[in-house]
Amino acid sequence: MVFTDKIIKEICITEKASELSSNLNKYVFEVYKSANRTEIAKAIEKMFDVKVSRVNVLNKKGKKKSSRTRAGKGGRTSDVKRAIISLKEGDKIEIV
Repeated sequence: MVFTDKIIKEICITEKASELSSNLNKYVFEVYKSANRTEIAKAIEKMFDVKVSRVNVLNKKGKKKSSRTRAGKGGRTSDVKRAIISLKEGDKIEIV
């Protein structure tokens, strides 16, 4: 049983992601770090009623940031895991 709210965080709407969706029928989602490819595919199929042909996963490390108020104490932005979903011919996800 797949809980989609425990796998998919949000859809990424960036310039690159919108170009992928319009030209190549690929969609980019931000997912939880514990999710694997098969769980992501099942969650997308259940949420949007489409057939997934391929799932590519990116793990992006967070950037180091310096703090002006706390001298010598730097921080980091959080790590992000993204999934690029390729759909079968004829399927489409409507993004508002």
